[in-house]
Amino acid sequence: MFEWSETDVMVRDAVRTFIDKEIRPHLDALDSGEMLPYPIIRKLFSEFGIDAMGGEAVEKLLAKQRAKEEALAAGAPAPEKKGEKRSGGSPFSGQESLMAVLISELSGVCMGLVTAMGVSIGLGATTIMSRGTLAQKERWLADIVTMKKVAAWAITEPDSGSDAFGGMKTYVKRDGEDYILNGQKTFITNGPFADVMIVYAKLDEGDGADKRERRVLTFVLDKGMEGLSQGKPFKKMGLHASPTGELFFDNVRVGRDRLLGETEEHKGGDGRESARSSFTAERIGVAFMALGIINECHRLCVEYAKSRKLWGQEIGRFQLVQLKLAKMEIARINVQNMVFNALERGRAGKPPTLAEASAMKLYCSEAATDVAMEAVQLFGGNGYMTEYRVEQLARDAKSLMIYAGSNEIQVTHIAKALLS
Repeated sequence: MFEWSETDVMVRDAVRTFIDKEIRPHLDALDSGEMLPYPIIRKLFSEFGIDAMGGEAVEKLLAKQRAKEEALAAGAPAPEKKGEKRSGGSPFSGQESLMAVLISELSGVCMGLVTAMGVSIGLGATTIMSRGTLAQKERWLADIVTMKKVAAWAITEPDSGSDAFGGMKTYVKRDGEDYILNGQKTFITNGPFADVMIVYAKLDEGDGADKRERRVLTFVLDKGMEGLSQGKPFKKMGLHASPTGELFFDNVRVGRDRLLGETEEHKGGDGRESARSSFTAERIGVAFMALGIINECHRLCVEYAKSRKLWGQEIGRFQLVQLKLAKMEIARINVQNMVFNALERGRAGKPPTLAEASAMKLYCSEAATDVAMEAVQLFGGNGYMTEYRVEQLARDAKSLMIYAGSNEIQVTHIAKALLS
């Protein structure tokens, strides 16, 4: 794949029309927090049929799983046909190119919308889809993929950060058939307003085992459960359209029906493996978001270089300005090629590994941040003013170097894979 298909371009143009009509007029309200992102996301899903597409995909998946389980219950094994996809993965499997276009176009205008949507579906729904039982999928999936309900994915804690598993202090203890959950999560996208929360916690078996090595279990909580509190949105440097906050658990009673897979011995490993698979998808998504930031900075800077005049000529005639534009173009080509490569590999059934996704995330996030900061510099004093928007792009771009695991952690993942 070396360019967008005709269908991709048609989708891109339609998304741009929606952005101009429904998002750009509300950018100030979104950036101030006066307007939440969810109504706009739901309108987008409705107009483009994404909610219907997601709902149909979930129902087909569940129908297949029901048929298999009924066959097994009747003593008639139903082996998967060659090439048939298993029940995990993304609810939008097969639509990766469409989602890449959607994510990159939205990111160039309001990346907070993408973060709110991506965490809810890309992390929340996907984790339930890959780890949940049939009953759990029936209970939560459809509402999340259609954005009727908003999901949060809670792993980060105040004292863990990059040491997500080793430093995790949130824990559960068995209490008969139930569990009692205690602890705190922070920097949780959608946390203040989430209807459904996927929460990672360590199992305290009271056996004196090393706390760093205790099993990690994954639970699904619903808003309003006794003992569950959702903090107010944080004030942040960027991504203002994406509400971020804390979750508090004070003796929250959770039944086994909320433990993903309804077993502590999940065939896919404990919660660590669940999170690692999510990290891969999330880091590839960062490349899509970075492309959107770069494309928008590139467009705004080229237009400004042609229209802004100093000493009687357009600033685009000055070599230092040309150098900035040239480097932006190189970054655009490189990041776009990484996106195309990831899409093509996904279609071939050979998606990037965690280390490769980390490499994509490291490079693309740095490229987007460099381009956005150079865009502010190219605009000069105007670039520091909110009216010209490049300052918002710079604030949002910086989050990509921290989001989905800090870039320092990406270096570790890449080096470990190389040296193993």
